[in-house]
Amino acid sequence: MVARVQALPFDLSAEMAGFGVGAGAVVTFTGVVRDDGGDLAALEIEHYPGMTEAALRDHGLTAAARFGLSDWRIVHRFGRIPVGGPIMMVATAARHRRSAFDGADFLMDWLKSRAPFWKREIARDGSASWVAARAADEDALSRW
Repeated sequence: MVARVQALPFDLSAEMAGFGVGAGAVVTFTGVVRDDGGDLAALEIEHYPGMTEAALRDHGLTAAARFGLSDWRIVHRFGRIPVGGPIMMVATAARHRRSAFDGADFLMDWLKSRAPFWKREIARDGSASWVAARAADEDALSRW
């Protein structure tokens, strides 16, 4: 069970080595910076060290208890991440697939709406704007 925040890109293969041994199901999700409008150069992510890791760990433990996860992992990056770069990953392991999928969805919905990260979109022209909360993310979180 791992909750980590780091600046450098992660290696999904290395993160998954030995993960979920003995589980019946393993689910992974990797989020990448996408450019929906064609003007994005990068995403800049800020956090409060210590507080963020504790929040991720606590939520991972909540997911494990709620969905019967035998293992879970959250790795989230901070700093400037270019378009196409990996932002974060979630992995869950459980005896059955539904528990692993639900645990991953639960973690992702929380990460999108409540995790203590602040994001700015950096445009190709150098301008920047903070990313506002989205109603769809709040709706997704409300199902839990």
